[in-house]
Amino acid sequence: MSKVALAFSGGLDTTVCVPLLKEEYGYDDVLAVTVDVGQPEAEFAEARETADALGLDIHVVDAKAEFASLCFDSVRANATYQGYPLGTALARPVIAEKILEVAEAEDCDAIAHGCTGKGNDQLRFETVWRGSDLEVIAPVRELGLTREWEVDYAEERDLPVEAGNEGTWSIDTNLWSRSVEGGDLEDPSHIPSEDIYEWTKTPSSGEELVDIEFENGYPVGLNGELLDPVDLIENLNALAGAHGVGRTDMLEDRMLGLKVRENYEHPAATVLLTAHEALEQLVFTKTERDFKPQIEQQWAEQAYRGLVFSPLTESLNGYLEASQEKVTGTVTVKLQGGHVRPVARESEYGVYSENAASFNTETVDGIEQADATGVAKYHGFQERLANDVAEKAEREDAQETTTLSTDGGE
Repeated sequence: MSKVALAFSGGLDTTVCVPLLKEEYGYDDVLAVTVDVGQPEAEFAEARETADALGLDIHVVDAKAEFASLCFDSVRANATYQGYPLGTALARPVIAEKILEVAEAEDCDAIAHGCTGKGNDQLRFETVWRGSDLEVIAPVRELGLTREWEVDYAEERDLPVEAGNEGTWSIDTNLWSRSVEGGDLEDPSHIPSEDIYEWTKTPSSGEELVDIEFENGYPVGLNGELLDPVDLIENLNALAGAHGVGRTDMLEDRMLGLKVRENYEHPAATVLLTAHEALEQLVFTKTERDFKPQIEQQWAEQAYRGLVFSPLTESLNGYLEASQEKVTGTVTVKLQGGHVRPVARESEYGVYSENAASFNTETVDGIEQADATGVAKYHGFQERLANDVAEKAEREDAQETTTLSTDGGE
């Protein structure tokens, strides 16, 4: 008997895929797999209820810990894509890997998803799956389905699904971020109402100080309490979200070249990235600070494409592992009016000397202020020389022009 494992949410796309995989692709058995990366409990209830109504076996796999670990890897990399913290992009490879594990354990012949042919997720899933021997199926993409067609098809077949709230917006939620798109938001000139937000409140005048503790670049503590990654993220989402921190409204360039309007909420991610970078400012030398953004951009691009398990990403992680050994300490941030900013930081590895930086000290380690005179004389030497050469050439050109003009007059 042929069997296919389907990435299953219980929403319209994946529900419609169930009969299509049987009728259009000839599979006898469809196995539903749902992976928990921090979605609301209501989504799992919907998936179980829909699977039961369709007569499907459903596997719900808890991957919150693995996902949180990858999110903290992104913090070490200060990873953002076009200015926002990566969320969905980080979740998809984790989800894909867990579904593949179930598919192989259940001796499936194929593996399927309900992604369209216009988004990024199809690529993020398939880059993981195509490394296996299983056939990869994408009914929505391969059959050219539209949302309108799916709604009609579901009604005709009396499928247990509502076109539902997703009817207003398309929402994807995980532990690290919440994305909202579609509907009126597809118009770049449309100003979103507060209704689209759930994690973040309208920014107010209140303020709050929060201490974030890091060890080897990883967030490990919140306000003096050591927490595991999942708890730290959930607690910080609530703290920062209450101050309206972590909203992004942007035009995003997808992998396929489409430009789309996206709205994101990511309170904890925003705070942790801000605090981590502030700690690096303290413990890194200037050359380390100058170089690391190259690593960060490459890591973020790889993650956005779903290539977190690639050879290049492994190599980048090697650099991060070495560079983050000193990124240990505590950063205090202020949450206020929808913004987060570092206001204090401390680390035993700080490349900082208060005595050297103070205006009230004359000599530090045998170095006196007067010793900077020689540096000041050399500083900008080439620039001054270049300017002198250019000015000399201009004068000579002007003199030659005057001479030619005089000769011509005679």
